[in-house]
Amino acid sequence: MTRPPLTPRAPGSQSALRARNRQRLREILADGPATQAQLSRSTGLSPATVSNIVAEMVDAGAATREATTSSGRRAWQVSLTASREVAVGVDIGRRHVRLVAATAARQLLGERFVPLPVGHTAQRTLAVAVEEYRALLEEIGRRNEDVIGVGVGIPGPIDQRSHTVIEGAILPEWVGIDLLPGLERAFNRPVRIGNDANLGALGEAHFGDHREVSNLVYIKVGTGIGAGIVVGGSLLAGALGVSGEIGHMGLQSSDVVCRCGNRGCLETVASTKSLLDNLRLAGRDVSTSEDIPRLAQSGDLAAIRFLEDAGRAIGEASGHLANILGPELIVVGGPLACLEAEFIAPLEASMRRHSVPLIRETVRVLPSSRGDLTEALGAVALILTDAE
Repeated sequence: MTRPPLTPRAPGSQSALRARNRQRLREILADGPATQAQLSRSTGLSPATVSNIVAEMVDAGAATREATTSSGRRAWQVSLTASREVAVGVDIGRRHVRLVAATAARQLLGERFVPLPVGHTAQRTLAVAVEEYRALLEEIGRRNEDVIGVGVGIPGPIDQRSHTVIEGAILPEWVGIDLLPGLERAFNRPVRIGNDANLGALGEAHFGDHREVSNLVYIKVGTGIGAGIVVGGSLLAGALGVSGEIGHMGLQSSDVVCRCGNRGCLETVASTKSLLDNLRLAGRDVSTSEDIPRLAQSGDLAAIRFLEDAGRAIGEASGHLANILGPELIVVGGPLACLEAEFIAPLEASMRRHSVPLIRETVRVLPSSRGDLTEALGAVALILTDAE
């Protein structure tokens, strides 16, 4: 089936609101047929709104509607049309590639994960991703023609004009490469590319426990620190597709030179790389970010102290960001998000200390609800929202 090119939707637009409402109906109907009155009660949408959206879905071939009776009254029963279409998300990290596949109703069908060596090249990683993509489709019983698009997440800023990774990325080997042509040739499907923090925000907004939230910030803490911002239900990407680079906000308390060339960036004191460097200086035997939670949960005082300091620094940046955006929710992702007492709690306390009273009283701070899958699910959401 021929589809129009995937194009971004304006943040907070009426079409974005309608797409979210349509998705709410899909998620309910994924559990089985329902009457329009039941859909209205379940979603809180007006009967007229439900009727209009259902009519659009029927016209598009996404649903069927037939007359029935409910409580002795005439009613319309709505069912999703059986479809084999799926979207695939690919999350490329500093040391891994992860793939997931899901339906338009946000039903997760399968996933694949492969560890990668530090310094992996784009060519080698693409070969691994394609191999895992084929294996994933075989596992879930789909053909390449069933895939409406492939979303790909990269840990670094991406210039959406040229589809290239720009300076400051966690994968310096990928800087300057025009990724889109090679990806589309390899997958033979439409491809969208996004920054991993931005996709983390989409993953939470579309697959997480907070799908009713229209305004949220997702903070990804890893080798780098980035923020994905959802406003009015849509991703805020900025004029060039580069936004949310809070890892390079300057802190007065630090004058360490950052990899971006500036001094005192948040990443120099609060990234997993900086934590690992400090732990090694303190005589701890650590090699990867997974070692940090292990040490903290064993009661290592140095690890706990470094985590608290990192949480407070990220909380300060989060407070400034919250003052500007006024989100309902701040979600923290990455390998440290499991440390609620040692990391999330000092982060939240610092955020509240650096935010204005109304923000302080209303914004919530929570760990990611989808864990390691968040960014890959966000890559799926990037495709599904464009196709709606």
